[in-house]
Amino acid sequence: KNFKRKGLQVRPRSRTLTAVHESILQDVVSPTEIVGKRTRIGVDGSKILKVFLDPKEKDRDNLEAKFSTYSAVYKKLTNK
Repeated sequence: KNFKRKGLQVRPRSRTLTAVHESILQDVVSPTEIVGKRTRIGVDGSKILKVFLDPKEKDRDNLEAKFSTYSAVYKKLTNK
């Protein structure tokens, strides 16, 4: 498409909603590293985002307790 003629511009990737939500997720789980993501779609159409984390050495033991906190904070910030 010829966007220049109409005066429209293509939105940069860093400003899209998907990129913003991905960066929020990175910030929420910041000491750990995200290894992979899967989107699971239920029969009723609901989407569940599964995130696979690679913990650092010092956080390896208490990471399991933080999962519910990560989930609650991400849902509150993104309404997903």
